[in-house]
Amino acid sequence: MSAELRNALAELPLVAILRGLAPENALAVGQALVDAGFRIIEVPLNSPRPFASIGTLARELGPRALVGAGTVLRADDVVRVREAGGQLIVMPHGDPAIIKATKSARLICMAGVATPTEGFAALAAGTDALKLFPAEAIPPAVVKAWRAVLPPETLLLPVGGITPERMADYLAAGASGFGLGSALFTPALTAADVQQKAAAFVAALGKR
Repeated sequence: MSAELRNALAELPLVAILRGLAPENALAVGQALVDAGFRIIEVPLNSPRPFASIGTLARELGPRALVGAGTVLRADDVVRVREAGGQLIVMPHGDPAIIKATKSARLICMAGVATPTEGFAALAAGTDALKLFPAEAIPPAVVKAWRAVLPPETLLLPVGGITPERMADYLAAGASGFGLGSALFTPALTAADVQQKAAAFVAALGKR
């Protein structure tokens, strides 16, 4: 599963976090993101009717995007995500029970960590990637220090407060990609607004 995640990050190393997305807006927003080059989309489970949104995105965007759930706090929600068509489980923490449930369901796991101890524990539990959260407390210098001790193939994705302007320093420090929240999407934005913000992130990476 990590190969699928690596391939998606190789196309564009950005994860769209659509917190608060309403199901009736899911397709328009998802299509705008995919058109901008995004290949990974996460719907946090504290959004309204998240499984409906995940189902719509997975069904309609199909092989063009990895779709999954964020803010997964219960192991039994992993099966619900899979049943909705999701392929990715993102957590704000590194609960080994959720990591185990995710791998048992043959889904991709991105565990949230804030210290090297948590990072090594999550890797030992089987996570496919580490979500460095909150990135506001994990500056590029810290990412560089982590990169010196973690296995070289480890995927590190800072999440929290990431803007187009902040990405270059993190990439230079060894970040593999980023999770993008309110700087990319809020429920008040139209699909056109989201596409414009997405284009700014893509441009900052020099992808377009």
